[in-house]
Amino acid sequence: MKEEKFNKKSKENKNIESYQDQIEGRNAVLELLESGRDINKIFIANGEKHGSINKIISIAKEKKVVIVEVDKAKLNKMAQSDNHQGVIAIVPPFDYCEVYEIIDKAKQKNEKPFILILDGIEDPHNLGSIIRTAETAGVHGIIIPKRRSATVNSTVYKVSEGAIEHMKIARVNNLNETIKYLKDNDIWICGTDMDAKKYYFNERFDDSIAIVIGSEGFGISRLVKENCDFLVKIPMKGKITSLNASVSAGIVMYEVVKQRM
Repeated sequence: MKEEKFNKKSKENKNIESYQDQIEGRNAVLELLESGRDINKIFIANGEKHGSINKIISIAKEKKVVIVEVDKAKLNKMAQSDNHQGVIAIVPPFDYCEVYEIIDKAKQKNEKPFILILDGIEDPHNLGSIIRTAETAGVHGIIIPKRRSATVNSTVYKVSEGAIEHMKIARVNNLNETIKYLKDNDIWICGTDMDAKKYYFNERFDDSIAIVIGSEGFGISRLVKENCDFLVKIPMKGKITSLNASVSAGIVMYEVVKQRM
């Protein structure tokens, strides 16, 4: 019953976004094509075509994706990022998953759940970078809040270098309810906080774990911190007392990888 109730509350996440999205840049579009995800059409700049653009055109034709050639000025106007590299793919909105699907993914792989919870990561570059590192570290899924968080957009796709196509992401209404649900499923919650008493390398991460990463400016919120099972910190030896959120996430994620090898 608990799982049913939780899933019912999160069903609306599937349809939060009703508009089309776009993916920009050659590597991101190539990864998109190879992932098998639905693509409405691909816009490509007129003119000389070489390198990976030819590969994009070839795969798109093979998959019967509509290709539209336009002048560079139109692509510049369409672009949401600074460097579209002459190609923009129009796609349906990102399909966020449910939290239970992340746990199921771990079970299917016969692994203990390894989850990231992002509390207040509002910069899409940070989100994209975290997703990229999480995918390489074997994270089963990422949980972000509906409010006060970057969402999956063209910048996130580009920065993640295609890792987004292989990562489950759940978007939830309430992080504290989600943390309770994870605890009910025997998953430990570890928060990262500069005032923690223990360093991250002095804790055990070989069990089912969810790592909470907060924003650079404010860290994790008070209630989320109180709901964590334990807190860890990263040693700071210089005059700067905080790291970029994606760097902090990478350091702790790879401690989990190290302990599970």
